[in-house]
Amino acid sequence: MSHSENTGDLAPGYTPPSEGHEPIHGLGGYLIGLGLAVLLTAVSFFIARTTLVWQPSIPVAIAVLAVAQMGVHLVYFLHITTGPDNTNNVLALAFGVLIVLLILTGSFWIMAHMNHNMMPMDQVIRMQG
Repeated sequence: MSHSENTGDLAPGYTPPSEGHEPIHGLGGYLIGLGLAVLLTAVSFFIARTTLVWQPSIPVAIAVLAVAQMGVHLVYFLHITTGPDNTNNVLALAFGVLIVLLILTGSFWIMAHMNHNMMPMDQVIRMQG
């Protein structure tokens, strides 16, 4: 009996994996991910230490390699794909990124306005004396 004939015993929102959107499972997938992660890390260290690359482009190259590293981790280790059965994972990831961005933005805003909101030092000294 196939999945399409017996849909009554499936969890709500579950759709069977479609062809072409299978996540990379098993030891082989993890080894490919590990190899790519090690390669990207090694290239990052090489770029940071070499004089063969134009110096102003090094931060951009490291940022691009960092984004590629995140992509490798998402696909090979967290199994985040574009398949229809993966919508909840993508939404959870997007929500997590939103929370992290809100915390970072709030922290930077607080640090940028900290001196403006603090009492001047001469008043602090007069209160203590």
